[in-house]
Amino acid sequence: MRSYDGWLVAPRREYTDAEVDAAVQALTDPERLAHAQRVVESNAPALQRILNSALAEENWFDTAHQQQVLEAAGKAEIDDRLNAVRRLLAEETRVAMLIGVAVGFELAHELIDHEET
Repeated sequence: MRSYDGWLVAPRREYTDAEVDAAVQALTDPERLAHAQRVVESNAPALQRILNSALAEENWFDTAHQQQVLEAAGKAEIDDRLNAVRRLLAEETRVAMLIGVAVGFELAHELIDHEET
C-alpha cells in the first residue's frame, strides 16, 4: 500500500491485452453502457473541463488546427468541402475519444483505489 493525499492506495497493476479486450467486450452490454452513460452525464461539466484542458495542453486547437478548419470550409467544390469537413470532424472525434478513454481509465483507478482503502 502507498499513501496518496492521506489515502492508503494499493499499487496499480498492469492489465493484459486479454483483460482489456474482455472489458471492452463487456461494454457492449446495453445495460452496462447505459449505467456508464448516466454516471458520465451527471458529471459532464467536470469531465468537459478535463477534456478542454487536455486539448489545450496538447495545443489541439492551435493555429495549425484553425488553418485546417479554414481550408476545409474554403474548398470550392461542395464534395471536396464536405469530405474535408468530415475528415476533420472524424479526427477531432478520435482525439476527444482517446482523451475521454484515458480520463475514464484514470477515474476507474481512482474509484478502485478509494474502494480498497
